[in-house]
Amino acid sequence: MSSDVPVYLLSGFLGSGKTTLLQRLVAYWQEIGLRPGVIINELGEVNLDGLLVEAEVPLAELLGGCICCSVRDDLAGELAALVQRDRPDVVVIEATGAANPIDLLDAATETAMYAGIDLRGLITVADAAHLLEMHRSRGGKTYALMQDQLRCASAVILNKVDRVSEQEADELEAAIRGWNAYAPIVRSVRCETELEPLLGTAFAPEQAEAGKLTKTPAGFAMLGSGHEHVTSYTHRFRGPVDSRRFEALIAGLPREIYRAKGLLTFSDTASRFLFQYAFRELDFIKVTPQGDLRDMAVFIGEHFSASELRKRLEELETEPESAPEES
Repeated sequence: MSSDVPVYLLSGFLGSGKTTLLQRLVAYWQEIGLRPGVIINELGEVNLDGLLVEAEVPLAELLGGCICCSVRDDLAGELAALVQRDRPDVVVIEATGAANPIDLLDAATETAMYAGIDLRGLITVADAAHLLEMHRSRGGKTYALMQDQLRCASAVILNKVDRVSEQEADELEAAIRGWNAYAPIVRSVRCETELEPLLGTAFAPEQAEAGKLTKTPAGFAMLGSGHEHVTSYTHRFRGPVDSRRFEALIAGLPREIYRAKGLLTFSDTASRFLFQYAFRELDFIKVTPQGDLRDMAVFIGEHFSASELRKRLEELETEPESAPEES
């Protein structure tokens, strides 16, 4: 129906660049005179990605779980409320990187039956270097999840191609095409690409059979399972920590922890920082959060020891930075 609000889903593994794409989509829609609405899903208890959305837009949060399972029932209410309250021209939903896209599409299309929305497509962002490593090692549930996210996409952004060679990018495209013969594949750095062609894509009829979709009155609903192998730990800091010792802690994280993000105050600087860790790379962004947000960090991975991590973080907080000077 023409009165239905178009909705786009953003998928992609943790640290692939979904939030960067979200920023670009919001700016694009605003430049052409549209009013976008945003729903951000976080496994943690605080919406850190929302701090990076600088534009004034209607924003809803789904925290403490994944859209496709534990907070699935909240999606319909938040989406319906956003559409009715703020009357956006278009809505984009950024799912957590741990979301199984089959369940995500199932939840979204189920919502479409009574929320007055039109599901237009699922754009998947892939980190080229990370995907290449997973593709060549061909192991683990993480790789299977990445394949599912690409297989279900209506459009694919192969992001961070500056970190792989031209031949390696060709190898990745061939692999993606083997999983998904219908979605356009766009190479990018920091998700810089023409957005209109991506937004014009929709689910091809052939995907109904290839992705095991079933026809419903609202469109296509995809059937699948969850992601019990993905775990997260949220730590709330009691005060500032030393930046050098924090970086050393991150550098020593086990490989089972593949994503971390948080809001920190350092004892050796005057500013607060949003930190993001993905694929063994750590970045800091200076921020001025609105409201009373405590310093905290969220760690996401597979079967890592949350108790051991908590112990190390508590040691970081309590251990003195240096011995007191003698008088």
